[in-house]
Amino acid sequence: MGPLSGIKVVEFAGIGPGPMCAMLLADLGADIVRIERQGSELGVPKSPAHDVLRRNRQCVTLDLKTEAGLMAARTLVARADALIEGSRPGVMERLGLGPEACLAANPRLVYGRMTGWGQDGPLAQAAGHDLNYIAITGALHAMGRQGQPPTPPLNLVGDFGGGALYLAFGLACALLEAQRSGAGQVVDAAMTEGASSMMAVFHGLYAAGRWELDRGANILDSGAFFYDCYECSDGKWVSVAALEPKFYALLIDALEIEAETLPPQHDKARWPEGRAILAARFAEKTQAEWCALLEGTDACFAPVLSLAEAPHHPHMQARGAFVAVDGITQPAPAPRFSRTSPTAPLPPVVLDDVSTVLSRWERRA
Repeated sequence: MGPLSGIKVVEFAGIGPGPMCAMLLADLGADIVRIERQGSELGVPKSPAHDVLRRNRQCVTLDLKTEAGLMAARTLVARADALIEGSRPGVMERLGLGPEACLAANPRLVYGRMTGWGQDGPLAQAAGHDLNYIAITGALHAMGRQGQPPTPPLNLVGDFGGGALYLAFGLACALLEAQRSGAGQVVDAAMTEGASSMMAVFHGLYAAGRWELDRGANILDSGAFFYDCYECSDGKWVSVAALEPKFYALLIDALEIEAETLPPQHDKARWPEGRAILAARFAEKTQAEWCALLEGTDACFAPVLSLAEAPHHPHMQARGAFVAVDGITQPAPAPRFSRTSPTAPLPPVVLDDVSTVLSRWERRA
């Protein structure tokens, strides 16, 4: 059933972090209904199963510009434990579905708000996307190779890491607190602040003089030759992350490289020399050959796999890390629980109206 079984959530349709947050909660058992706006480009696609972020929940289309649509939405919110919305600040208020109105009708409601810039501040009303949000946090500036422009890290850092995960964490905390206090509250999750929070360790390292602002000059940003990716003879890639001296020694030994031919591990000025030696060595064998030699050892090694390859890796298969839903391979729910294991994911279910949800919620009240 999942640890969130019994928690009722209303999700107002959005893109990126909002749906990701809802998927995380639904994967763990929350009963979520997603409200799509009538005429929205965010409506049901031709193949809902491909929209993995919408799995495990029911979807209904409402015209929130009509009294009937608003009444249906308000009825759901009045019976919910939590709400997720990702509109620009002020949009929900103009619809009559802002925190003040919803909490007046449901004082225990946890009202989750997902934005890039936050609910206030000079940029609150500006449009943006993941790349813009992480740009002002210091995170984007730190990502990339030496002498190269900042590298967009997919939309993992802003949308999903700094956004969806922080909103899900905030909602879980507020729901826990509401059980004690009987009072709901607003969770204001800004991607800029979530991404900044994830950069905490690097702020500490920079303050201590142990992190350079130049890209590709540090131990974790492709600067170190023992923490990087290398191309193999077949054009595929492998990763090594032998940070600790004992693991570094194991790696060098497994590569059959004479230690004295390499620069001292932490002599940053000579890291390019070490990189050239490792690059030449890895280019001598295929990825599969290196896996046979290094995978499963303490050399801190793993092959770099594509989206198509990752589900077939023996470790991922043994753990059941991927599942197929309507023939679509996708990540399984995470994390795992010893007692309240989530059920297998299901594709989204499209409803004609909200009556099905309301009757189910009333039975479970």
